[in-house]
Amino acid sequence: MGLRETKKQRTRTAIADAALPLFLEHGFDQVTVAEVARHAGVSTNTVFNYFATKEDLFFDRQAEAERHLATLVHDRAPGVCPVEAVRDDLLTALRHNDPALGLHPDAPRFWQVIHDSAALRAREREIGERAEAALATALAEHPPHQGDPPMPTLLAGALAGTHRAALHELQRRVLSGAPRAHARDSVAAAAARAFDMLCSGLHTDADQTSKGPRPSQ
Repeated sequence: MGLRETKKQRTRTAIADAALPLFLEHGFDQVTVAEVARHAGVSTNTVFNYFATKEDLFFDRQAEAERHLATLVHDRAPGVCPVEAVRDDLLTALRHNDPALGLHPDAPRFWQVIHDSAALRAREREIGERAEAALATALAEHPPHQGDPPMPTLLAGALAGTHRAALHELQRRVLSGAPRAHARDSVAAAAARAFDMLCSGLHTDADQTSKGPRPSQ
């Protein structure tokens, strides 16, 4: 990355870093872009040069989130099931208390701000939809196995849905007051079982084909 791009990235990060505490303290809908600009020490026009909408200020890493599952599938090692790639990434993140999953003290407030704003809830759904579409594309380009894999859109829906449900359950447990470590371990165990069931179902036909048809009962 050149010097110009580095400076632009630093400015973008500084603006987002100035915005988040305001949103956490006052709520998303109560904070204006002009207020963010003042706290960041830039003009309102500069903020809009880096963030097209106020929602982009809050979800400043949405592009990374939208690409994450697709990247796991695209970059997985030969022979690795895409379900296993997503499962192992999530379980590793949980095991290491990855802050991106919300395993830090400010997470409940962050989630509550989203819950309190219809605009942020809508944007969160859009991010999930784009992530699922990117995953479907990756699955079409890198199918789970040779032969006749399921439709990429169907597999992407099942895989992204399982991943999203695990994160939402973690969020629900933390917001309900459960200790973060307990919530993390419970969700990790349940997610592992869910992904294993999905992976098993995905490869059932291939396994049966290799063993030949079942005898009639």
